[in-house]
Amino acid sequence: VEEVDAIVDKSGATVSAEIQGYVDCCIKLSGMPDLTLTFVNPRLFDDVSFHPCVRFKRWESERLLSFIPPDGNFRLMSYHIGSQSVVAIPIYVRHNLSLRTNGDQGRLDVTVGPKQTMGRTLENVALEICMPKCILNCSLTANQGKYSYDPVSKVLLWDIGRIELPKLPNIKGTVSVSAGAETSGANPSVNVHFTIPQLAVSGLRVSRL
Repeated sequence: VEEVDAIVDKSGATVSAEIQGYVDCCIKLSGMPDLTLTFVNPRLFDDVSFHPCVRFKRWESERLLSFIPPDGNFRLMSYHIGSQSVVAIPIYVRHNLSLRTNGDQGRLDVTVGPKQTMGRTLENVALEICMPKCILNCSLTANQGKYSYDPVSKVLLWDIGRIELPKLPNIKGTVSVSAGAETSGANPSVNVHFTIPQLAVSGLRVSRL
């Protein structure tokens, strides 16, 4: 399981990215099996912590996991990969908010799509857009999912769900701007949440068990 935390700038370039990862096991073996797990690329890790059953000396010398596992479900290891490793963000957001300084209407247009997902599907996709203070309300149309806007907290929530290609989720429409508001510095941040089953974004792979 990998949790990616990243900041992406307006042009789509990654400013910072880090991964917190976990290797969770479900063991259904009889007796006292002695297991050895090796990774294709164990040098990826910047920081690791292990379940007490792992023999740390062997990890230090050979970069492999040697252990007699407990029964059932347990977390074998946790790891952290910092931003100096190349983390491929598997989703992109194209967004445009145009506010005219004199008018009381602006336009919002946001499109979301997958990239570098190795054929996997993006699921549980949701966007949280922190709108500028001058936005009173939104009148939008989404071609997928549903949206809500809270005029008090100025947060636009768009719950998309699964992204099924070739259709790309899009939301667009008008926003009402409070009269005489200063709109020049209006540059909203977009929080993007998603999950991808069966994909390790770091490229970590098990060599053999």
